[in-house]
Amino acid sequence: MINSHSLYQTELLEILLKIYKITYIYIRKKMIDLIKYLYIIIILFVLGISGTYLNRKNIIIMLMSIELILLAVNLNFIIYSIYLDDFIGQLFALFILTVAAAESAIGLAILVVLYYVRGTIAVQFMNLIKG
Repeated sequence: MINSHSLYQTELLEILLKIYKITYIYIRKKMIDLIKYLYIIIILFVLGISGTYLNRKNIIIMLMSIELILLAVNLNFIIYSIYLDDFIGQLFALFILTVAAAESAIGLAILVVLYYVRGTIAVQFMNLIKG
C-alpha cells in the first residue's frame, strides 16, 4: 500500500531536483561569463598599475594609467552588480565616473597652466610647484 503523502513527497523532490539542475546550469553559465569579465578587468588594472609605475617621465601617460585603473574598478562594480542583481554597484560606478571626469578635467587644466608658466610638463620638474 502506497501512502499518498509519500507519493507527493517524491514528486515534490523530483520537481525540486529539476529546478536545482536548471538553476545550477544557469548559475554555472553566469559564473563562466563572470570569470571572462574578471580576466578583462585584471588586465586593465595591471596595465594601469604598470603604466603608473613604469613610466615616471610623462605625466599624461600617468593620468591615462590612472583612468585605466578607474575604468577597471568601474567594470568590476558593474559586473558584480549585474551578477548579484543589485543596483548599488551601478550607482557607485556612476559616482566614480563623475569623479574620474572631474579628475581628468582638473588635471589637464593644471597641466596646461603649468606648461604655460614653466614651458614644460616633465615630471622631474613637478617638485618646483611646492609653495
